[in-house]
Amino acid sequence: MAEFKPCYLIHGDDHGRIAERRARLRRIAEAQSGAEGVEVFEGEACTAEAVAGALQAMTFALGRRFIVAEGVERWKDDDLDVLEPLLASMPPETTVVFFAREEGRFKAPTGLRDAVARAGGDVSAEQTLKPWDLPKWLVVEARRSGLELDLAAARALVARVGERQQRLLREVERIALELGPGARLTADDVDEFAAGSAERKVWSIADALVAGDRAGAMRRYLELREQGERLPGLLHWMTQRIRLAHDVVARIEAGQSPAQVKQGLRMPPRAASAFVADAQRSDSERLARALEALSDLELDTRGGGTLQEDTAALRTIAAIAA
Repeated sequence: MAEFKPCYLIHGDDHGRIAERRARLRRIAEAQSGAEGVEVFEGEACTAEAVAGALQAMTFALGRRFIVAEGVERWKDDDLDVLEPLLASMPPETTVVFFAREEGRFKAPTGLRDAVARAGGDVSAEQTLKPWDLPKWLVVEARRSGLELDLAAARALVARVGERQQRLLREVERIALELGPGARLTADDVDEFAAGSAERKVWSIADALVAGDRAGAMRRYLELREQGERLPGLLHWMTQRIRLAHDVVARIEAGQSPAQVKQGLRMPPRAASAFVADAQRSDSERLARALEALSDLELDTRGGGTLQEDTAALRTIAAIAA
């Protein structure tokens, strides 16, 4: 069971992170005390007087009692006169949590920060970082998830995913789970591991085509279509992947070693080895025909053909992988 301090103040201009912490607190509080053990004050109902009244009121709820005040960025220091003495002598088994979504002139009152600290509570600032500070921050956060990033990889990840801190954290956590504890990610790895899940599944269709796995390619295609992916997007990524395989095979046929080819691929070593091995099972002429077939399919599905688009796509996949 989680241990709670008597009071918390969570404030800052990173509204996404604050909302996430609020939702997590509600889940933990309701799991521990039930919905009846959580009192929420928000909007116009969120006043220092209302919170003070709740602290003074008797309750018959079992277990710890949680009082959540959402919107204290609109309070003034003068509003705290009735609340500060109560925070200094909190009722047992009671936790009050203040949330302040700061913006412009709306800030958590300095007096509230001081009162929470004096009461033995915790004050947490959730601030949005400047874009140029994100890579260093991401290196630290990745390490907490068991993933080692260098600065170049962190910059590439920010460029690939965007500047929203919560999105970056989720992406780091996902990659860390996929690669396992202690994994290292370089800038060259980012395109492979930070690709969108649908995009990576499309690559798996193309990889199955290159390897001649007709059943696997058709199964993955149908899965993506059931998830709502549109055929033009699938064709784009399949064509890109097969074009890369064609380039790999052409370079090997021209005399380069597989090791030399792998060094030029922007993907992790293990993924590059598997991709080159699959490509070597084919030849440049077959892959060129595959690219032509995908081009014909694109034309057919834009109104140039008579078949329903999924029927045409499955026939093309079967022909390429044959």
